[in-house]
Amino acid sequence: MTIHNFENENTILNQFIAEIRDVSIQADRMRFRRNIERIGEVLSYELSKTLNYVPLTVTTPLGSKRISVPKDELVLCTVLRAGLPLHFGLLNYFDKAENAFISAYRSHPDEGDAFEVIIKYLASPSIENKTLVISDPMLATGKTLENVLKAFEKYKKPKQIHIVSVIGSTAGVEHIQAVFPENTHLWIAAIDDTLNNKSYIVPGIGDAGDLSFGTKL
Repeated sequence: MTIHNFENENTILNQFIAEIRDVSIQADRMRFRRNIERIGEVLSYELSKTLNYVPLTVTTPLGSKRISVPKDELVLCTVLRAGLPLHFGLLNYFDKAENAFISAYRSHPDEGDAFEVIIKYLASPSIENKTLVISDPMLATGKTLENVLKAFEKYKKPKQIHIVSVIGSTAGVEHIQAVFPENTHLWIAAIDDTLNNKSYIVPGIGDAGDLSFGTKL
């Protein structure tokens, strides 16, 4: 796996990450969602540099110009519900992409800290020989992304996989390195070292879904 971690680079991503981490700003859900969306836009731009391009001749009012444009067929898959703002950031840049949606949640059968990730729903076009871009803002343990990969097995095999996340844990990144194909790319704005006993990233940001859309029962 190729990991593109922008945490130590001087980039505008740092401003957006600082704001989504800040408890005094998190209360503004609209700003939180917009910052996640903007992070998705920046990571989309960086990802776009690795795609394949073809020349296109564009006619202007005064002549014509050859421009290189992406030729890869993209399928953008988001993990509901927390991934929606990040998904829209990707879609703002890859507006011709097809879209897929998958629901995943943590099930605590014994009401303790231990959990399993349950996949309940997946709607997707064929991904055969296409570029699959999976967006999940928080890469905590990596179990969600592992189960997403398993759920896609019946949709044929993509040409390449990209994962877009906002913040991950060291353990989560190591886990997906072990289970995803070697030619997968991970695009991530920051990686934190620690998971707490509930497998939440520390310092992280808290629950991205709740911060975007409100608490759930």
